[in-house]
Amino acid sequence: MLQERLRTSAFAVPAGLTLTRMWHGSTCRATLTNPTSAPITVPEVVLFDLAHGLAPSTPLYGEAFQMLSQLAGTLQAPTDVGHYPDRTHYKIPEPEGLRTGYGMLMLAPQNQERVLLGFASCKRFIGRFSFDTVRLRISLDTENRTIAPGEHWELEEFLALTGPDREALLDKLTGAISKHHPRLRHNPVPTGWCSWYCFGPEVTDKNIYDNLEWAARHLPSLRYIQIDDGYQPYMGDWLDTGKAFGGSVQTVLKAIAQKGFEPALWVAPFIAERESRLFAQHPDWFVKDETGAPLPSNKIGFGGWRRGPWYCLDGTHPAVQKHLEALFRTLHQDWGVTYFKLDANYWGAIHGGHHFDKNATRIEAYRRGMEAILRGAGKNSVILGCNHPIWPSLGLIHASRSSNDIERSWESFTKTGRENLYRGWQNGRFWWNDPDCLLLTGDLPESEFLFHATLLYATGGMLLSGDDLTQFPPERLAMLKKMLPATGVCARFADEGFTVGEIRLRGKTHWALFNGEDSPAQRTIPLPKPAHLTDIWSGEDLGTHSGSVTIELPPHSARLLESAD
Repeated sequence: MLQERLRTSAFAVPAGLTLTRMWHGSTCRATLTNPTSAPITVPEVVLFDLAHGLAPSTPLYGEAFQMLSQLAGTLQAPTDVGHYPDRTHYKIPEPEGLRTGYGMLMLAPQNQERVLLGFASCKRFIGRFSFDTVRLRISLDTENRTIAPGEHWELEEFLALTGPDREALLDKLTGAISKHHPRLRHNPVPTGWCSWYCFGPEVTDKNIYDNLEWAARHLPSLRYIQIDDGYQPYMGDWLDTGKAFGGSVQTVLKAIAQKGFEPALWVAPFIAERESRLFAQHPDWFVKDETGAPLPSNKIGFGGWRRGPWYCLDGTHPAVQKHLEALFRTLHQDWGVTYFKLDANYWGAIHGGHHFDKNATRIEAYRRGMEAILRGAGKNSVILGCNHPIWPSLGLIHASRSSNDIERSWESFTKTGRENLYRGWQNGRFWWNDPDCLLLTGDLPESEFLFHATLLYATGGMLLSGDDLTQFPPERLAMLKKMLPATGVCARFADEGFTVGEIRLRGKTHWALFNGEDSPAQRTIPLPKPAHLTDIWSGEDLGTHSGSVTIELPPHSARLLESAD
């Protein structure tokens, strides 16, 4: 029914312009035309505006503009998944005050087929889904760009899909997206170690050397050794080493390679602080405010989590593109870096600014900057997007952070865990998901560490240890070894409760069972044919079962089981 309403729904464009919508099955391609003799400014294009006809209690899931937010809940009570929503933390305006998702929206009306609405492309404009209990408004943010007399804009491709199976619908959307934004592939799934969660911005060269030595002796399968934020003197000056680091970053990276690992480095390519050499020498390279001065990010949104406010490089500026390409070519070819954690990428697509190319959108600015980075980084490097715009990053990254930063607390394990599982469908479809680091040391009960480890295993994504490995007890090393190699396969769940996940691997099946509640719970595994179950963590033999088996889980716990025919 919703598909039929979309085909006949109202639309809205500025006076004088014409919008043509052409449907081919479940796909709609739209064209905006200016038949007049004058240029016309286009704030947005409302592709569809209709009464959706769904119950207010209809469950939903929607992607956000940037990594640190998602939408869940129902039409009448949408909830933010994540701590930093687009509309509040980043102050991205929502059309007409309606709650808004970006890129895709899935609806699950009771006793009806699911509805998946999505944009198959994000080349110039971001697609938005704005809603309340009655209305659905699907639009493109055209950012007040001007359409010239006689000009035609081919708009982003849109899909409206229905069906009973969540995974099948997501497969169809992925197939359509891949035609516009082919996936950047990198195998195997990256594994390694990251300095941030044990040393933070105070990391030193000795910290890296000590953990490198430990990994070489005990776990050489951790392929990438990543130096995170803290080595640089200023945000923006990525080829310089701060005095506090204690030695040359380039020398440390060389030592990583000499030990048989691959050097990995944190870089925030689109930002600079006012005190940086980059900002002092090239203020004209940055996104401008209405006066033509460099735009401080706190003027229109969040200023940055450290050493802000940040200023944002303008990806439409030819000199910026040359700078980014040269920077990453140096880091790759001269410094030997083969894995780049790109942080603060959202600021490459910041709203409310003015670009060197007046006709370009913030989406184009970001994508042009990322394309320059890819040219410099080389074809054998891994590009991880972090704090990035999700849909604008399609086809531009090999891996994508899927949650907020992890912390050593039960609250963080559960909250980031849900963020990761909501985005689990993207793993292996768009990129490899990065569920953030595995943390196995700290003052928490064993059951909560097992919950955290099981959840990260269930994502099927990247696996980076975030502990000081020199303090790693033998039993934690045994756990970490059981996590390797990363499977690349995300668990499939029957619903968004994320309690029983099936991980279909070659020749075997794993089951991830979760109880995040404060009281005991039972979880039932369907077994259509007899299967022998073993607990992967403890090695416990659970015997052979058929039909189904019910497992009792204590509070704050999980189990990871292997099922063999």
